[in-house]
Amino acid sequence: MKTAVVYWSMTGNTEQMAQAVKEGAGESCDIFEVSSANAQDISNYDAIALGCPAMGDEVLDEGEFEPFFEELLPLIKGKKVALFGSYDWGDGQWMRDWQDKCKNNGVNLVSDGIIANLEPDDEMLEQLKSLGNSLAN
Repeated sequence: MKTAVVYWSMTGNTEQMAQAVKEGAGESCDIFEVSSANAQDISNYDAIALGCPAMGDEVLDEGEFEPFFEELLPLIKGKKVALFGSYDWGDGQWMRDWQDKCKNNGVNLVSDGIIANLEPDDEMLEQLKSLGNSLAN
């Protein structure tokens, strides 16, 4: 099963999470910063992990990530998808909203979104590796 990890990161926390997902998914996984990802190409993967931190009023990054996600969303109906990201404040509302949007558009979320308050700890990185493994298998 071919897996893609696509992420946007400002501080490096979400990038660290993306690397853990890729590590868990193994050789069949490609990783992309959202600035170098093409929605049509990503939609050809069997499973997709998407990572974006909470921004502003607990929303996805509006400069690069959200436009990419909006283009990708109709192309991944029925696909295995996982969501992850980090936040500094709030209670994770951006992730709940993101999950709802995916579910309402027919996306097959393999788990609840994984969120880290600031930098992910070792336990969370192991959880992300496990997520990557389950996406790839």
